[in-house]
Amino acid sequence: MYTDELRSLLLENLERARESGTFKKERIITTRQGTRVGVMTTGEVLNFCANNYLGLSGDQRLVDRACSILQERGFGLSSVRFICGTQDLHRELEGRVSGFLSKEDTILYSSCFDANGGLFEPLLTDNDAIISDQLNHASIIDGIRLCKAKRFRYAHADMEDLEEALITARGCRTKAVVTDGVFSMDGDIAPLPAICDLAEKYGALVIVDDSHATGFIGDTGRGTLEYHGVTDRVDIVTSTFGKALGGASGGFTSGPSEIIEMLRQRSRPYLFSNTLAPVITGTTLAVLDIIEGSSSERDRLRENQRRFRRGMKEAGFRIREGDHPIVPVLFGHLRDDAALAQEFADRLLAKGIYAIGFFYPVVPRGESRIRVQLSAAHTTEQVDRCIGAFRETGEELGVV
Repeated sequence: MYTDELRSLLLENLERARESGTFKKERIITTRQGTRVGVMTTGEVLNFCANNYLGLSGDQRLVDRACSILQERGFGLSSVRFICGTQDLHRELEGRVSGFLSKEDTILYSSCFDANGGLFEPLLTDNDAIISDQLNHASIIDGIRLCKAKRFRYAHADMEDLEEALITARGCRTKAVVTDGVFSMDGDIAPLPAICDLAEKYGALVIVDDSHATGFIGDTGRGTLEYHGVTDRVDIVTSTFGKALGGASGGFTSGPSEIIEMLRQRSRPYLFSNTLAPVITGTTLAVLDIIEGSSSERDRLRENQRRFRRGMKEAGFRIREGDHPIVPVLFGHLRDDAALAQEFADRLLAKGIYAIGFFYPVVPRGESRIRVQLSAAHTTEQVDRCIGAFRETGEELGVV
């Protein structure tokens, strides 16, 4: 029964969030995703906060491909994979992803959240250990919670702390080190060579969630494994089709064939969720054709993020150093940083720049920021316009 007491408690907590400046509001977009989007309250603005790294979310080539797949294969399959939810398209995509990442096999999920949520419990027991970076994505954290393995957490990218955890877990049967390939709030890339060195020293598996890297990081877009030259040293990769690879939905796990087969037999999000829609499956094959056929999108993306980083430094903003199109603009060193990040984002929107402020609990207290995300589809003029809007707003609010 929904009681008045519970209602009052919820209203009190929501009001507290509003007063503290941590209440999250949703802006309503009225167009397809792209560098220009229509927002219900403000009209057309430049979008600098989507995971649309390669600019493919609204690409007409993919829209046309999706329409043809819809005509050929229908809207959905109304089934899980092991009943009547597996089309040849699903197996073809799994094979393509495996080849793309140089892994033996791949299993598809409805999202990478599900891939991570269904990864650990089928493979590890209370005789085993999972060692996780403290800033790993919520889906990894939730997946670990569902597993009975012993849990260790090491300080972010701290290899001494990781080694201490590995030493503590030395008596466990199977040890697994799990990390994001790119950490979404800061855009920093995990130190995979050092992680692999320690994993090999102590006999541990290495698992990487490469959601913010697949398709555009590395010389040919194979992600952080290619970027660091450790493709054959990382055992399991999870990632998404919902960011650079078209931006719709869907995720996957790639790795040794025996591990993937065990996930097919026991991974609950795979066994009890509808199969990935044929339109997404078939269109993602076209995305891989684009990525493997040309480097033009990746080249434009690299130039855009470098141009933005240079311009923001020259304007006097504090940004996270890095080599990724996620560029956090930091406000944690300033007063009332959570409220400031929101006000700054609101003023940017009024100037035609769509970017979102992040604050507790999405990031730790005192580390509020506006996370800017560059796309290959942004023009030089659009990047410069964004920098100009930041500079103008920063001067208005006394930030620079």
